[in-house]
Amino acid sequence: MYEFYCRLYQTLFRMAAYVLPWRRPELLQGENSLQKLPALIKKKGIERVLVVTDKGLSALGLMEGFLSGLRDAGIVFFIYDRTVPNPTVDNIEEALGLYTSEGCQGIVAFGGGSPLDCAKGVGARLARPHKTMSQLRGTLKIRKAIPPLFAVPTTAGTGSETTLTAVITDSATKEKYPVNDLALIPHVAVLDPVLTLKLPPSLTATTGMDALCHAVEAYIGRSNTRETKEYSKRATALIFENLYKAYADGTDLEARGRMLQASHEAGLAFTRAYVGNIHAIAHALGALYSIPHGLANAVLMPYVLEYYGPAAQSSLAELADWAGLVAAGDSTADKAAKFIAAIQELNRVMQIPDHIEGIAEQDLDAIAARAYREANPFYPVPKILSKMEFVKIVQMIRKEEGATE
Repeated sequence: MYEFYCRLYQTLFRMAAYVLPWRRPELLQGENSLQKLPALIKKKGIERVLVVTDKGLSALGLMEGFLSGLRDAGIVFFIYDRTVPNPTVDNIEEALGLYTSEGCQGIVAFGGGSPLDCAKGVGARLARPHKTMSQLRGTLKIRKAIPPLFAVPTTAGTGSETTLTAVITDSATKEKYPVNDLALIPHVAVLDPVLTLKLPPSLTATTGMDALCHAVEAYIGRSNTRETKEYSKRATALIFENLYKAYADGTDLEARGRMLQASHEAGLAFTRAYVGNIHAIAHALGALYSIPHGLANAVLMPYVLEYYGPAAQSSLAELADWAGLVAAGDSTADKAAKFIAAIQELNRVMQIPDHIEGIAEQDLDAIAARAYREANPFYPVPKILSKMEFVKIVQMIRKEEGATE
């Protein structure tokens, strides 16, 4: 009965999505495209901006050229660089205070998924100043325009520069939840591969697998459109062709650029077709243990896809075709198995583990409950999982040694 309710909810939402005012961000793309952003900000009549980033990026000096460009354009900027991995409500409130006290007119999100999500949270609070982030959790709770948001990703993974989602962590409850609203789609996105050249191999690997997870979950779900399926297929092919190249040679600018394109197209796919149970579990693990999101997705992906069984085989077989993983005579089941095996092999060669350490047995029920709550009834997954099935999957990825301590 509950599964029927979930499927009805998803069907009605999918029908409503066709009349919603979707937008795509204006794109600045290619080598050194970031240099064009200050002039574009100025052209939009913005004179004071908040730059949301993190301490690591500030230390790397990646923003120096951009900040010089803002100065040359006569744009006053204020930097909030205290964003943490898995950005918190506290981060958003601090950045919001700086935005309002300095009379800013727009927001530049500079970094990986965390600064981008933090910046979206600031936008949400500005649009709904009398609502808390907790009150805005879920879907279509904002429904008002946010200030101009310029997204500058420095990783090829989250696709957040094109999505309607911000994922926020409540420090007090250790709960991680998505805020989904079309208002959060950035107005401008900059895809400059030069910004990803200093990304360490481990982050190149896990953020790239995050992008693959977006493409795969969007494709195997039940809310696809013809357009989102094309985005997912192209993103999947690009990732299998370029992720290891970018991992093995961080200076390969062509591979870096293609990974940014893949991440962007995967973002375009899942912002309309949504993610699924992999993300639901990853968010719960990230909130409880601060496990990096891309790492959690990479480890979980083959386990969840295999657990789906026949419910996902046809879609996975189609992706295997696009990724060039099949041979003549392969059955649908063979193709799906090869696709899952290829994910496992990508993880292996990029030194991503097949288990996660530190998951406490006493936390299994809480993890499952949070994942179940996030996934249902909203995510249009191939197979709706019970809380006990979530527990089984988390048990699969626990590091055996010391896992029951």
